[in-house]
Amino acid sequence: MLYTNLKHIESAENHAKVINENENVMVICGRMGPMCIPVYGIAEELENEYKHVKFFDMEFDNPESHVIRNIPEVRGFMGIPFTIYYKNGKVVKATSSIQTKQQVTAILDEQFAQTVKA
Repeated sequence: MLYTNLKHIESAENHAKVINENENVMVICGRMGPMCIPVYGIAEELENEYKHVKFFDMEFDNPESHVIRNIPEVRGFMGIPFTIYYKNGKVVKATSSIQTKQQVTAILDEQFAQTVKA
């Protein structure tokens, strides 16, 4: 169990449901380690600002996280967390290791830009 204030994904089935039922999803797959904790904190901070994005975590060592560890977009990643951005059920961006708030918001803005209706 990850001790974050994010919503937790605990199974491959739950993962599929989350990414298929929400348009914009960010999943941080990691451990409670020094490279992961700052990324969880950034996501927790941004949840209120990015209401159109759903933020989740998933434990890297959970066998069910194979749904993230085995996707082509993470092949070659050397550090955790793996942060996966999904739009309409498809991976649109994946990063690994520690990220700054500026890096995360740049991805959120690029991948999940809200369109303003006139």
